[in-house]
Amino acid sequence: MFRKTFVKIFTLCSVFILLLVSSIACGQSLSDNASITTDGIASSGNATSIYADWRTTITENQSSVLPSIADVVALVKPSVVAIDTETTYRIFNRSFTQEGSGSGWIINENGIIVTNNHVIEGAESITVTLNDGRTFTVDPNKVVTDSQNDLAILRIDAENLPAVRIGDSSALRVGDWVVAMGNPLGLGISAKEGIVSRLGVSLSVGDQTLSDLIETSAAINPGNSGGPLVNMSGEVIGITSAKVSSVGVEGMGYAISINEVKATLTELVGNYK
Repeated sequence: MFRKTFVKIFTLCSVFILLLVSSIACGQSLSDNASITTDGIASSGNATSIYADWRTTITENQSSVLPSIADVVALVKPSVVAIDTETTYRIFNRSFTQEGSGSGWIINENGIIVTNNHVIEGAESITVTLNDGRTFTVDPNKVVTDSQNDLAILRIDAENLPAVRIGDSSALRVGDWVVAMGNPLGLGISAKEGIVSRLGVSLSVGDQTLSDLIETSAAINPGNSGGPLVNMSGEVIGITSAKVSSVGVEGMGYAISINEVKATLTELVGNYK
């Protein structure tokens, strides 16, 4: 009886010792290789990264990888103008005046301004308001236009104006930051940031097709037409021209690529002098 009891006790003690040794070994193994955080995610000092070759692109001297939209706006805003128009229609022997608004930008310090043809087309009265608040009346008969490219050049009686720089739209990539500036809804000059969504887009607008357009996620509203789309260097790389307006459609604004119309702009400006 005593022998049987001793064997049972010895067997139980042996099992207990084995379990204890195994538990200590496992605990040591977990301690050496990983620690379990409170949210259940393992963190290991010896673990290998999933993306072992990944390196950050931020250098020691960089303060931020994000562009300063405020700096771009401060540089470009003095060169952006608001354009207000009035057009008179006669229906059943009654006259109706329609008011319109658009945008433009100073391409030459001697008062030459770029806008869209559809902004001033048919207008009987054109008023340009500069960023500093000065207003100028433009004779509609002296406006130079190119309806095929939806461009118009007008001139105000002012000198030493802050002309904006022209950029290179061929250097754009999808995902690049851009800023659209203009006079949305006739409420004054404002800025909207976004990215380049697509390049080389063709779009039918009315009875014409615009080619080599830049699609942007920057908010485009009525009144933005003719305003500049600029890169992070404050250079004009596009001329805001159109937007897809439909229920459920957002972030689909378009600008004419500046490289597409550089030659035309040079010719139109030359015709104005």
